[in-house]
Amino acid sequence: MKMPVYAILLVALSLSGCDQVAQRLGLEDPGAKEARLENDAKAVGSACRHSGRAIEDCYSIYSWLPRAGIFAGWKEMDAYMRENQLETIAPQLPPPEPPSNSKKKKKPAAAEASAEGEAKNESEGAAHGDGKGAEKAAEKH
Repeated sequence: MKMPVYAILLVALSLSGCDQVAQRLGLEDPGAKEARLENDAKAVGSACRHSGRAIEDCYSIYSWLPRAGIFAGWKEMDAYMRENQLETIAPQLPPPEPPSNSKKKKKPAAAEASAEGEAKNESEGAAHGDGKGAEKAAEKH
């Protein structure tokens, strides 16, 4: 008699944790993800309008968000600001970079660092008078 009750209780507890398990694994319902992105886009659009940023700038800065949502948020905030005669607030921080641009800028920075290291080694060699720095400089030119 107690065994079926425990089995039902175990199944009920297991099923109640499905959402938590899916969330921890990074699995997300496509409809929920789309709704979340739409809400994020509206928030970004209204923030862009409040800060006085042009709608085209918002589109380019936040390219991973849906444009329709950004426009809807921008338009709602524009109507609200006109109705309540609110002034724009200048942003105090530079706009964030889109996620795809961060990888492109790291590679040139690494190349610059290695070039600076080579230049430093050449100047140290020339300063010590061993002639190796001058030889390397002559090879480059």
